[in-house]
Amino acid sequence: MGDFLQPWHILILLVVAGFLLLPAIFYILTLRDAVNKCAPASRTIDPGLIWLLLVPLVNVVFHFFVVLGLAQTLRNEFNRRGIRVAEPAPGQSIGLAMCICACCGIIPLLGMLAVLAQLILWIIYWVKIAEYSRKLDGELLATPSGYVL
Repeated sequence: MGDFLQPWHILILLVVAGFLLLPAIFYILTLRDAVNKCAPASRTIDPGLIWLLLVPLVNVVFHFFVVLGLAQTLRNEFNRRGIRVAEPAPGQSIGLAMCICACCGIIPLLGMLAVLAQLILWIIYWVKIAEYSRKLDGELLATPSGYVL
């Protein structure tokens, strides 16, 4: 009972931290790359600031700013390039829902459901931003409806 931090405790802690940190790093890289593909004149958020999402507690509030800034940046860039998209603010609605669910995670009982919803919305938001990023690359073809997928 005296030695709580055995070497295998530290190993388990590092594995769990890595398991949680690795997806967050890839997520941030996706967001940063999407901003980097936009012209500096279109940007409303600095790509380097997105790394603040790794700071605990700060990320809960700052994620709102990232979602809003990225949506505005993507809208500016799509307008600048003349690319039509279905959403007026790309990714903003899903991103805000994700952030609100993250904030609701502290509410007793409801918190577990909110965190589960936040995780699902986080994945959907990540995929959506990756799709918008691919649109900026010009890799995808236009559909008959006129929207680029």
